[in-house]
Amino acid sequence: QVQLVESGGGLVQPGGSLRLSCVASGSISSTRVMGWYRHAPGKQRELVAHLTSGGRTNYADSVKGRFTISRDNGKNTVYLQMNSLKVEDTAVYFCNAEILNWGTGKYDDYWGQGTQVTVSS
Repeated sequence: QVQLVESGGGLVQPGGSLRLSCVASGSISSTRVMGWYRHAPGKQRELVAHLTSGGRTNYADSVKGRFTISRDNGKNTVYLQMNSLKVEDTAVYFCNAEILNWGTGKYDDYWGQGTQVTVSS
């Protein structure tokens, strides 16, 4: 059983910073991709950033230059450093990981429970 647990959300003023963390625990063999999505009220869930095991990153255009994704493979943890936050960054942020299932040989998709980020003055 794999679990993803996020932390680091909260209330911050525009222009401020937050750092989200996501720890993957359980039976983890190989993690292909770890990333962050967000879901704002009235909008569809969108990819914020992801990072492959090979080190490739992908960011939403709206966060490029402001957010940085990183991971500590030894700790099965992925981070999202968010700087210059804007009101429109307000959303629930979800951690996502693609983890190898040895039984099927395929990568299964796992999600955290989400952490609220509110940017407001």
